[in-house]
Amino acid sequence: MADLPNDPTPAAISRPSVLSLVIKEKAALYSAYMPFLKNGGIFVPTNKSYNLGDEIYLILTLLDDPNKYPIAGKVAWVTPSTAGNNKSQGIGVHFPDDESGLRIKQRVEELLGSALRSTRITHTL
Repeated sequence: MADLPNDPTPAAISRPSVLSLVIKEKAALYSAYMPFLKNGGIFVPTNKSYNLGDEIYLILTLLDDPNKYPIAGKVAWVTPSTAGNNKSQGIGVHFPDDESGLRIKQRVEELLGSALRSTRITHTL
């Protein structure tokens, strides 16, 4: 029986996908935000296929805020290319259950303000 190597090969190491999303308008932020997720989340349009639970590293830029928000989240929503109702293909990234996730959720909700209570359609619901 051959000995197996102790170190995994680089191909065996799974790294999260890195995505970037720039949201320039409040209406676009409203459409992308996912307040129904426990820690909040954001819809990211993408043509790449993902599965629920996939790890994602997202760099998020919001409106006129000069900060870029790094988010190490997981896929919690998938809208496939075959979705009807003019829904954009993409994924919903669940914010992490930590200080950074809480910070980005609070920032998004601060930017949206009273718009959070709107009944307009979004990318997900």
